[in-house]
Amino acid sequence: MVAAAQHPNIQLMTYSEVTEVSGYIGNFEVTIKQKPRYVDHKVCTGCGTCWEKCPTKVPSEYDLGIGNRKCIYINFPQAVPNKPVIDAENCRYFKTGKCGVCKKVCPTGAVDFEQKEEFITEKVGAIVMATGFDLFNWEEVYGEYGYGRFKNVITGLHFERMSNASGLTGGKIIRPSDGKEPKSVVFIKCVGSRDEAKGKEYCSRACCMYTAKHAHQVLDKIEGSSAYVFYMDVRTPGKAYDEFYRRTVEEGAQYIRGRVSKIYESGDKLIVMGTDTLLGRPVTVEADLVVLATAMVPSEGSDKIAQLVSCPTDKDGFFAEAHPKLRPVETMTGGLFLAGACQGPRDIPDTVSQASGAAVKVVALLNNDQLATDPMICQIDEKMCSGCLVCKGVCPYKAISEKTITERIAGKPVERVVASVNTGLCQGCGCCTVACRAGAANLKGFTNQQVLAEVDALCR
Repeated sequence: MVAAAQHPNIQLMTYSEVTEVSGYIGNFEVTIKQKPRYVDHKVCTGCGTCWEKCPTKVPSEYDLGIGNRKCIYINFPQAVPNKPVIDAENCRYFKTGKCGVCKKVCPTGAVDFEQKEEFITEKVGAIVMATGFDLFNWEEVYGEYGYGRFKNVITGLHFERMSNASGLTGGKIIRPSDGKEPKSVVFIKCVGSRDEAKGKEYCSRACCMYTAKHAHQVLDKIEGSSAYVFYMDVRTPGKAYDEFYRRTVEEGAQYIRGRVSKIYESGDKLIVMGTDTLLGRPVTVEADLVVLATAMVPSEGSDKIAQLVSCPTDKDGFFAEAHPKLRPVETMTGGLFLAGACQGPRDIPDTVSQASGAAVKVVALLNNDQLATDPMICQIDEKMCSGCLVCKGVCPYKAISEKTITERIAGKPVERVVASVNTGLCQGCGCCTVACRAGAANLKGFTNQQVLAEVDALCR
């Protein structure tokens, strides 16, 4: 990320939001809302004096509420750019008009409480979607696991934050309830994944390997510890993945094939009740910490972004590719490409590979002097068009707009509205031809007359 920020041809726009996308392949116009940071990043040096002196602490979103952050903050030490923003919703100055310590102690005068949001318009030739993923919101669905009621039931992402050397615990694995090291840790896989009744029917792909990594970390960092993994089956499709999984088993991780039915507290311990389907008997494990491998789902707000860029989604809300084998990084909208978990659950190597493929596609597109398009697209017969514009409403690619033409009727010029097709956006799906009541919209090569002529020829 640091290298990207320093590249002369890359402009990073952090703390921003895309609000509108118009245009077509090679000629997109993107409107970006720059949210007010209340810190002038052109002046700020990132010295850290402001957040050291800030008196207000709130739960940290980056640490998923396990730790706290100040109201003027950066999410994590390696953030790019390494300069803070002010949380206006929790800042004492914005709530009461008092405090303002950060502005008083800032040596460069970078804090500006009067900043307003700005709207920036950029013209681009192609768009790469990389909106990432969120975790399945399973707290109410899997109430039997006690999340929210038992402090020592956490998700894999919570565990990842704790085990990170630059995290809030400095890499030390602890129980959130009392800060002690857990001696017995239970990992439960497929929480929300591969569960048609209560969760998602797809596999989240990354869970098997990061659970194996977490079990390895428990056994490696905590002397005399035990790790139990409840699983449906183990999927390790990657280079050296199966070897790492078997290494974790050899280190002492106990894999139990079966589902967990209930978790409850007994003193300061968690009792995990499940079934070992290989042995055909119930299993009860006494644990200090329970870690849940939750399903990956589309990121919050990705459905709105899909509407902005006219990108279709699948039944689970992930962005849909043009073809799963032949065009895995392209979409049906020309100039729009996909990278990472916005298309479906991905681990890091798969995400990097797909992002590299999307980058190459963009380079190939922008290096061409001319653009090759599918000739079988919609055409409007303006003489038949009534100007109802029903076709505009049903077009999934926003390829149809209205235009005004002038005709001479009884020797007098008369203006009327007709539909117009943007040939750069149209993908020849045929939705408009079905919706057109006047029969003015047709696909080139597939007009009603041509199809009927083909049928006549076949029947002779």
